[in-house]
Amino acid sequence: MHSEPDWAAAARQFQQTMNTSLTDGWSKSLAQATQAFQSAGTAAVAENGTLASLPKIAFSPVKLQALQQQYLEESAKLWNIGMDADSIVKDRRFADQAWGSNPFAAFSAAAYLLNTRTLMGLAEAVEADDKTKARIRFAIEQTTAASAPSNFLAFNAHAQKVALETQGESIAKGLKNLMHDIQQGHVSMTDESLFEVGRNVATTEGAVVFENELFQLIEYKPIPAEGATAKSATKVYERPLLLVPPCINKYYILDLQPENSLIRYAVAQGHRTFVVSWRNPDKTLGHKTWDDYIEEAAIKAIHVTQEIAGTDTINTLGFCVGGTILTTALAVLAARGEKPAESVTLLTTLLDFSDTGILDLFIDEGMVAYREMQMGKGGLLPGGELASTFSFLRPNDLVWNYVVGNYLKGETPPPFDLLYWNSDATNLPGPFYAWYLRNTYLENRLIEAGHTTVCGEKIDLGKVDMPAYIYGSREDHIVPINSAYASTQHLPGKKRFVMGASGHIAGVINPPAKKKRSHWTNASAKFPADLQDWLAGATEHPGSWWTDWAAWLKGHAGKQIAAPANYGKGKYKAIEAAPGRYVKARA
Repeated sequence: MHSEPDWAAAARQFQQTMNTSLTDGWSKSLAQATQAFQSAGTAAVAENGTLASLPKIAFSPVKLQALQQQYLEESAKLWNIGMDADSIVKDRRFADQAWGSNPFAAFSAAAYLLNTRTLMGLAEAVEADDKTKARIRFAIEQTTAASAPSNFLAFNAHAQKVALETQGESIAKGLKNLMHDIQQGHVSMTDESLFEVGRNVATTEGAVVFENELFQLIEYKPIPAEGATAKSATKVYERPLLLVPPCINKYYILDLQPENSLIRYAVAQGHRTFVVSWRNPDKTLGHKTWDDYIEEAAIKAIHVTQEIAGTDTINTLGFCVGGTILTTALAVLAARGEKPAESVTLLTTLLDFSDTGILDLFIDEGMVAYREMQMGKGGLLPGGELASTFSFLRPNDLVWNYVVGNYLKGETPPPFDLLYWNSDATNLPGPFYAWYLRNTYLENRLIEAGHTTVCGEKIDLGKVDMPAYIYGSREDHIVPINSAYASTQHLPGKKRFVMGASGHIAGVINPPAKKKRSHWTNASAKFPADLQDWLAGATEHPGSWWTDWAAWLKGHAGKQIAAPANYGKGKYKAIEAAPGRYVKARA
């Protein structure tokens, strides 16, 4: 048992540490987040966190007057704590009954929610272009999320209740959690000590059959068909499948657990499966460019897979920026007269960057020029910056929720493989990143035939002529569904578009066994310019899109043949067991 003096001492120690950490170590993390917003793309966010370079703004007098009147009326109602105690529970940050039973806490929560609504109302009252208004809304969202009373022990009634119930033990644990996270440089979203790459994530059996300084190529062991006997030969389709994941993350998002592994699913379907495992760049690779990633990685992986399988064509799949890299590589090869792909699958991929969703808020000439000056000739974009960027796109869910749980309540976040992967950040070479920002997000040059040169070849997506399976997630905030669909307008081959429910990751990683969510298809071979016109003729299907993709891919895989007895072929021999060492390197 803990005595009252112990609790008081723990509280004083916690408060003192919080003050020091928030002004020193923790503010450093917030400064990193601000820099991350710049890296995602805006010169409008100054180094001190203000929107210094935004144009001068004016308010609509009519909207402003109405907002003032509404604010005065609702402020008066705040004194009726009973009514507002009921209203605050609609926000999950204040849902615990401790908030409603504490008049001071209930008032602070209700006042906060009113002020937040009013600030967002002011953003709507601004007379400015859409992008400026969106930037203001984003800044307000970040400010209000950070200043919520739930984030502070002095106001958080539930955290105070837990501290009393545990006689201060929650504060001591919170202090320990805070020290741990400051040391590791990011807020813990899961208990990372419970996961290890190759032990309980990225466990599909295979071997590295090729490597260079940018990637390792993993080949996976074929899985016997269900019902096969020990004497029956394992079969695979003659055309292999090559997966190109995003280089801004680790590949094992496609191989988290056996039950939700897209890689294992493809192997079980009878495909001889290969995957690109990107190296986590260090300073020695800080000079690498977009061209290097295309020539030395994507194209090299295609050619090695062809050689190992002994086939003229292979099936290919790209996920997120991996899809952009893969399509660019296929365009380069097409310009050289090569057509190595029998088909291409693009999962939540941007080819047309006309609408980049929330990330568009950060993209302008000033930001891109700044990044080009900073690292366009060499250097690294630290993985932590990108991780912070994506976390702060959903600040309440991916930042402050864990600040409150980990530090104020002393909780250990539960094990979650996806959040472990999310915390396993990857660096990017500066020249690669600078090229990517300018030529895609800023200038959208890939969709204009001949407007950009990669590996010495003019890029023309109209020459990437092969069957294409294009998938987009309906609630994706990184690759908006309209933008995923836009690829149908730029690829000339026979296409199939499928829309899945949920977001950028959860929509893709949706195994059939879970029997969750839905997907939509359209039997028409026509693809109107507007997604809504496509949806008008679409049919909803319960469950995963994986089965639809598997049926489509089977039609491009060729005949079944005996599976190879060994990994690789000829000069391409097994180097080490999957998942290899590249994926284990931490940023």
